Amino acid sequence: MTSIDLRRMLRWGWMAGAAPVFTAAVGMLEAFDDRPLIYPVLSLGYLMLLWFLPIAGYQASNTPVLEGMEAPPKGLHNAAAGAFAGLMGGAVLSVFTVLVNAFDMRDVFVSFSARMVELLTWGRGVPGGLAVTAGVPAVLGLAGGLMHLMSPSGRRRSILAVEWVVVAALLGQVISQVLRQIRLEAAADLMFTRRALEWWAAVVLAAVVWVLAERTKGGMGRMRERLFAADVGRRTRNSIWLAVLVLVFLIILPQLLGSLLSEVLANVGLFLLMGLGLNIVVGLAGMLDLGYVAFFAVGAYTVGVLTSPISPRFTLEWSWWAALPVAIVMTALAGLLVGTPVIRMRGDYLAIVTLGFGEIVRILFLSDWLSHTFGGAQGVQNIPGIPLGFTTVSGVGPEGVLYFALFFVIISAWISWSLQESRIGRAWTALREDETVAEAMGINIVAAKLNAFIVGAVLAGFAGALFAAKVGSVFPSSFELLVSIIILVVVIVGGMGNIPGVAVGAVVLIGVLGGPNVPGLLQEFAQFKLLIYGALLIFMMLRRPEGLVPSKRRSRELHSHELTQDAWLQKGGAFTGGQDGPGGGRQAES
Repeated sequence: MTSIDLRRMLRWGWMAGAAPVFTAAVGMLEAFDDRPLIYPVLSLGYLMLLWFLPIAGYQASNTPVLEGMEAPPKGLHNAAAGAFAGLMGGAVLSVFTVLVNAFDMRDVFVSFSARMVELLTWGRGVPGGLAVTAGVPAVLGLAGGLMHLMSPSGRRRSILAVEWVVVAALLGQVISQVLRQIRLEAAADLMFTRRALEWWAAVVLAAVVWVLAERTKGGMGRMRERLFAADVGRRTRNSIWLAVLVLVFLIILPQLLGSLLSEVLANVGLFLLMGLGLNIVVGLAGMLDLGYVAFFAVGAYTVGVLTSPISPRFTLEWSWWAALPVAIVMTALAGLLVGTPVIRMRGDYLAIVTLGFGEIVRILFLSDWLSHTFGGAQGVQNIPGIPLGFTTVSGVGPEGVLYFALFFVIISAWISWSLQESRIGRAWTALREDETVAEAMGINIVAAKLNAFIVGAVLAGFAGALFAAKVGSVFPSSFELLVSIIILVVVIVGGMGNIPGVAVGAVVLIGVLGGPNVPGLLQEFAQFKLLIYGALLIFMMLRRPEGLVPSKRRSRELHSHELTQDAWLQKGGAFTGGQDGPGGGRQAES
């Protein structure tokens, strides 16, 4: 069967035009055009404009194969379908370009400028450049359709090569700085021009990835088998050696990255600390907490009030080490204070109550009533750093802050992992799956919920204490509701209930895009990062709700119906090729 679904082609062709139109309409094309990626071939603006077109071309000619059915043969009709989808997307983009050029709509859409029309027509204007505006998407759609004619191995290697080139181009500043830190300035100057990857370097990198992709495919599996060997003694030795290597890498990492990248990773560490705490409350116990930033604020303000020499009321001037235990106790009390009244609440009601608590805490810190203690809108300033005897760790030296962030992340990850595998961790899992059944099985619901709130609050207190020493001042504006939402997005995107997943979510979102008030590696996305957060969250909920690095248990919960269906089909011979035994096809037919 070589026919193509016309409805599918039209749907993906429409999306192939809608995606570039949306990208240009929100201003990404014009804002990112000054950022070259592959010199002098591609800029970040054109990448954001055109990246979806090959995907649309591939999907337009991709025929879903039902289980047990034979896949239709691939041929030039797949390429034609991809080209049609791309051409349709180009036609939509061309119509949009003509409308923007003909009508002045900048009073409503501020991004609809003559510069945008020039970029959409590749500098040729209207109508001379409309052929290019429609032709480039058609070529990219054709490239997506031609992917069907490649072998699975070739397709995988091509995609990996493109991905590596794009990542290397986006992180050109990071790679260049690392090369300079290890005294390879000549290589950095040779490979990168104006923060952009040279075109020949992109070709060489793509070729290297193409060659190594197939060779390393089985290597990762063999390495995993060696690390997790069946022999207990060998597995323990491998774990020790791996831990030593990771520790050595973390020690030399700040020296390789320099101040700028260490600052970014220190911010990642702070959000990872909060993400690990929220992962216990949401990922393990299944309680949606939208006011989690309040615990972060309690930890930061406790350290600030106790250590600042010009605290609004107290002039104790404690050391950071003396204030840290008090901050932990105060955040634990805050967790107990929040958890006690919401014991019997669940779902939306719990989310609303915790959201209210987070706003109450922020407003109290901001209020004139408590300004003598917390400084009101002026906050608590001149907070000293972390004394180490020979030096003081503060935001002036981000490398030292990064070391402390890594130290606290290791402690928090160990606490999370230990509790996850303990009796209370299993109680949290049962509570998440079904609270009524868990209570019927004898689990103390009150104790389990309070323990989750307290442990999560304490981990946020770690982050708050380190944040106060890093920044040197705390203000109520640093603890808005948006911070809680971003932490929740980190947990959801990374993988709820999974510690490595939360780490990946923090690195991808905070490290690359940046947090609410902190920059990421891609500073060009600063004004669009909330838009990207929202789009990524929608995509994850629709296509991969278990997260980027999901836990096995969470994946089983979300895909239980698929696993049940597969098990049923395997038992019924009529659906799996048929077996005439006791559990085979004749039994299914009867």
